[in-house]
Amino acid sequence: MNTYNINTDKILDNLKIKELNKMQLETIASINNSDKIKLLSDTGSGKTLAFLIPLLNSLNPEIKDIQALIMVPSRELAIQIENVLKQLQTGFKITACYGGHKREIEENNLIQPPAIIIGTAGRMADHIRRENIKTGHIQFLVLDEFDKMMELGFLEEMEFILQSLPNVKKRMLTSATHATEIPPFVQMENAETLNFLSNEPKDANVLSIKIINSKDADKLNTLHDLICFLKNTSTIVFCNHRDAVERVSQYLSEKGIVNVFYHGGMEQHEREVALCKFKNDSSNILVTTDLASRGLDIANIRSVVHYHLPLTEDAFIHRNGRTARMDATGSVYLIIGPEEKTPDYVNQHVEQLTLPDNLSIPEKPKWSTLFIGSGKKDKINKIDIVGFLTNKGKLKSNEIGLIEVKDFSAFVAVRKSKIGMVLEEIKNEKIKNKKVKIAIAK
Repeated sequence: MNTYNINTDKILDNLKIKELNKMQLETIASINNSDKIKLLSDTGSGKTLAFLIPLLNSLNPEIKDIQALIMVPSRELAIQIENVLKQLQTGFKITACYGGHKREIEENNLIQPPAIIIGTAGRMADHIRRENIKTGHIQFLVLDEFDKMMELGFLEEMEFILQSLPNVKKRMLTSATHATEIPPFVQMENAETLNFLSNEPKDANVLSIKIINSKDADKLNTLHDLICFLKNTSTIVFCNHRDAVERVSQYLSEKGIVNVFYHGGMEQHEREVALCKFKNDSSNILVTTDLASRGLDIANIRSVVHYHLPLTEDAFIHRNGRTARMDATGSVYLIIGPEEKTPDYVNQHVEQLTLPDNLSIPEKPKWSTLFIGSGKKDKINKIDIVGFLTNKGKLKSNEIGLIEVKDFSAFVAVRKSKIGMVLEEIKNEKIKNKKVKIAIAK
């Protein structure tokens, strides 16, 4: 078979990575010699590249049909993997299918089959039932964050999908925990297990864990004081329920603390806006459920706050994995109510923290986010947006921050002090000869 021969040096260059890590090198070597791999590795360790390189090497450029399927538990992880694949510039067509994305758009993308399809369980099962995709040529299957898929209750859809794949030759399952039971329909009997999970907690010099006692059961005042103490550091606040997320976010807003919230009950656009604002420093605070504990690629998060105590040790580990990534340092804070006790699994060195009195609220962020009603499908890219904002909006390059371009929209960080001026300057202007909606992102 005439398979694709991937240029690893080019991949690393495109991703601005110096070299593959030990886990990635051993995984790539193993998948070349084994048909079934179970990869256990910590969140943020680079599992995506570990399966993408052998997956790409398995593709035959002469086959014009789907050859590889990557199953993921969330739309955010699907988008993240799709973006990594596009950065690699392999020339293969890639399509991501997930809930919250218009099915009609996906159906149009599937008319000419991609080589690689990335999908969530519900949407993939739907496309298979509607016969929008042909599964006969799928030979490489990846079940990414399989433990999370089981947690989210996708068992029935997963069984249907895997039973619809008659010719899979390579199966790779990734997980950030080894506690997950693998059902028989996954066909991972006698799989080679690669265990790179770090059993030891991160060194206290890298990840510090602090406990704060709250006098009040609802802990809102303590959270407020903690955020004031942390000042403008990038912080994720974890709650156990969606309604608590919104209640905490509203409370902080009423106290004058800029924040965004994020949970699985929100519309896709709302989730995109929240994450963009957090990534581009329009908000330093993200209030969320465990949905944000995995699969999100957000750099430089300095603090994780457990407003609600995590229900399991795994949840604790995954939440904490949002900070102290890639050799950076981070801090974890557990707020303990009067009727609560420190969980038994918090067995590494912890420090008791007493917050000082008379704390002032953090300064407001210096960035705002602009929404642009055009994106990749309208042939709009980052260079177009920078050119438009500098030429028509009269912004300097240091007044434009992070830009994220989606399929039909884009989000741009702009210096808050310039936001009124730029909106006035561009109100009658066109991007690439097209009039599009531009407004402050809501």
